[in-house]
Amino acid sequence: QRELDAFLTREQANAKLHTTIHNLTTMCWDKCITSTPSNKFSSAEASCLTNCVDRFLDTSLFLIKSLQNRRES
Repeated sequence: QRELDAFLTREQANAKLHTTIHNLTTMCWDKCITSTPSNKFSSAEASCLTNCVDRFLDTSLFLIKSLQNRRES
């Protein structure tokens, strides 16, 4: 039973990670890619994508830390 619970927990974490990556990809793509995609991104698009991902990760970490602090209080 413990092995099954551990397996399910890992699978749920993997599913959540895939969902987050999909949402991040969709959000940043829609925000940053304004022209018809070619074989490489323009410098503005590449910079926008980098900043978008960085801000998404910063926000996610901030929210996680805030929730952990609330739970500990």
